[in-house]
Amino acid sequence: MADTIAFLTPDSGILDRREQIVADLSAFLPSNRLIHKPRELVPFETDGYLAYRRRPLCVALPETTEQVASVLGYCHTHKIPVIPRGAGTSLCGGAIPQEDAVVIGLSAMTRIIDVDFLNRCATVQAGVTNLSISEAVGAQGFFYAPDPSSQLACTIGGNIGMNSGGAHCLKYGVTTNNLLGVKMVLIDGTVIELGGKALDSGGYDLLGVICGSEGQLGIVTEATVRLLAKPEGARPVLFGFDSAEAAGTCVADIIAAGIVPVAIEFMDKPAIDICEAFAHAGYPMDVEALLIVEVEGSEAEMEAMLAAICDIARQHGVKTVRESQSATEAALIWKGRKSAFGATGRIADYICMDGTVPLSQLAYVLRKTSEITDRYGLRVANVFHAGDGNMHPLILYNINDPDDAARAEAAGNEILKLCVDAGGCLTGEHGVGIEKRDLMRHQYSDQDLAQQMAVRAAFDPDWLLNPSKVFPLEGRT
Repeated sequence: MADTIAFLTPDSGILDRREQIVADLSAFLPSNRLIHKPRELVPFETDGYLAYRRRPLCVALPETTEQVASVLGYCHTHKIPVIPRGAGTSLCGGAIPQEDAVVIGLSAMTRIIDVDFLNRCATVQAGVTNLSISEAVGAQGFFYAPDPSSQLACTIGGNIGMNSGGAHCLKYGVTTNNLLGVKMVLIDGTVIELGGKALDSGGYDLLGVICGSEGQLGIVTEATVRLLAKPEGARPVLFGFDSAEAAGTCVADIIAAGIVPVAIEFMDKPAIDICEAFAHAGYPMDVEALLIVEVEGSEAEMEAMLAAICDIARQHGVKTVRESQSATEAALIWKGRKSAFGATGRIADYICMDGTVPLSQLAYVLRKTSEITDRYGLRVANVFHAGDGNMHPLILYNINDPDDAARAEAAGNEILKLCVDAGGCLTGEHGVGIEKRDLMRHQYSDQDLAQQMAVRAAFDPDWLLNPSKVFPLEGRT
């Protein structure tokens, strides 16, 4: 893809001091925890947003909060940019480095420090994967609710940075609703603790400021997260419709009726075809749109909720209704949905958008999205969290064709503007990163952005932490 997104110009003085910087940083880390050879830096050039890449100065892989503090303190003293990195699954370019920056990767910080069932929480290092928390407490009947599709690989530190969600966020909320406390290192190496095991903390809600700040305010090294008791039962049901508009309107009416399933997921025909070819989940192939609606609770609760949902679906001409009949069948239904991004990658390169819209606008935005991609001569597969209006159009293109890539990026920008104009916002769970940075002015006024940047500068006056991300490069204070 042509470099249509600007990066900050590397500081030649820092580049000239590269060997000295590497030598200095090696004093703070074990010998195998500082990566600086060109070939070894290649995996860190980009993240899940593969359209752009930059090779960093070096990569530090600390194992402790103290090591993070030492590296940050050094970079602050010498005015070296720092790029925090979790598992590198960011889909908005949030972890793409720049040439004069030190990447601090948290992949070696993988300890589950404490599990407290009495207070229903766990304290973990930031490099612990999302799914491994649920695996660690599952035998005791608990789980960690946020479940991004990348939960097998993505880490808690990255989840906090992007305020990640997942299919079950309709009922359980996103990361900020399940985060109780953090240990965080500021840019000058100061270590602070916010929140904790208590349900609420006094003072300003700085924890709410940190969650979703995309690594621009500090580096989280430990997190205390909420654990929930597993429900008595859960049942996903497939609903097939003859049009995407009918499915979208059905979702809006389910929520308007006061019904809150644990999840409502949407797939259009292209997404159904892609996911079924990969997962063989038994999705109906004669429909134009599919909803996966999951309910949970006792048998009586699930039956009552499903009866009400089925009544609404019939009002919208539902063509297929299929309840899972076993745990194996339920897992297969979710395998298809959870595999959507990887399955799409088998057939084409794609950009995954992340706009959020009011439920009343779902049908309209779906129709306009198709019109936009048709106008650019591109294909799109829609698969997203319909219950909270968090849309994920997958725009298919050829990354090796600069014209095709440029059209995909332009179409994506139009779709994100469409989401904002429909009363929504630029991001639901992926973050802003570099992908949406230059669209921030479409959603926010200059005054809005100035206030946000003032908060950011209070934590990092020199803009050393993830400096190319979130805010437009011009007009920074």
